[in-house]
Amino acid sequence: MNFDRECNRSCCTVGGTVVHRLKDGAVSPAWLSACEEERALTAGIMEEIASLSNLQKAYRAVVKNGGKGGVDGMDMKGFKKWMRSNMHQLQTQLIEGIYEATAVRGVQIAKAGGGYRQLGIPTIADRLTQQAIHQVLSERYEKIFSNQSYGFRPGLGAHDALLQAGKHMQEGRCWIVDLDLEKFFDEVNHHRLMWLLRTRIGDRKVVKLIQRFLQAGMLMGGLESQRIKGTPQGGPLSPLLSNIVLDELDKELERRGYKHVRYADDIKIFAESKPQAERIMAKVTKYIEDRLKLKVNKEKSRVCQGYELNFLGHSLLKDGTLGLSKTGEEKFKKKLKLLTSRKRGISIERMFKEVRQVVVGWLVYYRSAKMQRKMEQIDGWLRRRFRCFRLKQCRRVIGIVRFLRKLGVEESLAWRLALSGKGWWRLAASPASTIGMNNQWFASMGYQSLTVFYNQVKRFKL
Repeated sequence: MNFDRECNRSCCTVGGTVVHRLKDGAVSPAWLSACEEERALTAGIMEEIASLSNLQKAYRAVVKNGGKGGVDGMDMKGFKKWMRSNMHQLQTQLIEGIYEATAVRGVQIAKAGGGYRQLGIPTIADRLTQQAIHQVLSERYEKIFSNQSYGFRPGLGAHDALLQAGKHMQEGRCWIVDLDLEKFFDEVNHHRLMWLLRTRIGDRKVVKLIQRFLQAGMLMGGLESQRIKGTPQGGPLSPLLSNIVLDELDKELERRGYKHVRYADDIKIFAESKPQAERIMAKVTKYIEDRLKLKVNKEKSRVCQGYELNFLGHSLLKDGTLGLSKTGEEKFKKKLKLLTSRKRGISIERMFKEVRQVVVGWLVYYRSAKMQRKMEQIDGWLRRRFRCFRLKQCRRVIGIVRFLRKLGVEESLAWRLALSGKGWWRLAASPASTIGMNNQWFASMGYQSLTVFYNQVKRFKL
């Protein structure tokens, strides 16, 4: 690929600031000079990747992350033994540029919105090598990545992205271009990605090794298929490569003066009016498909207002504060529904404990969302499910009566519920059920209200 021709169609960062195109459409010579300087600085970077200290650091990271093995069947225990006897051989293969990537193990996991996400699980040895590359390259690329990118970045996370999105809303940009990249990790163009790497990495052995990882086959269902595009999720290198690909989009959006926030492949662009947002969507979609060779999902991409949005499980309110998105609420209730199923053969105390573990983590993540009313509604819904479960545990009519009488329910009222032919859901809302299993009963059983806990954690802002 012609380097100069591609440079004239791009924009980059020099010294942390975006270098705009010149009036004739060409890129500033400063960008070309910066790329040339970076290539000179990284001409022998493989030695840094293959250094003993870097490989040991990568080894600790891989062991800490754990996970299952790849196509070679090696588990973490076997990998530790392998590492002790193969460290120097691995260094030699990397330095000489003869390390060969192994096929990845294909795994599909169901997505919450339907469909499947394709994962590619490398062997543990390949994960170690990818981690070693990631550690060295990320230090260099972090200096040029856009400040509007938050996914897979050290020291940055979902809450930082949400804070920035809220600031754009406060400035009056309440119309949002919600872009959905169709199977982004499966559609990354290898040729374009390799060109992006060659512009800044001077050591060809590193570039070729990354290419081997990209083109390694995928073994699934006993059949191995060759990959000609995509960076399947599952390896340590994939997040960095995805940010390298989409950083080009970040720079282009900044060059055009658009306000945006990106978390991995989740892109939100903020506009002051609906017509402006629609124009931006058309232009950016064309740029993504024509220049970046990626696909925009036309069905899922849309122009909407903040309260309709689902950004990292949150909606955005006009004043810049956060709310709980409809999708975020549905996912939460779905998880609670599984935990409180009447078919589970466990004690009510254990159910309370399991629910609490999920609720605590969920509320800590959503602590800055304005959702007092929703928490009250979910709390009432959840208590009713608990009552369903506890009534069904009584099994027989006499068991229900004895249970309710023990809770202080008047005898005729208890018999009326026990002899009723209504379903458990309706019985859980009957007077006898709500009188017996009231708030005091829940408290005595160790259940803490969602609303109470939410009011405790929301004091700790982002």
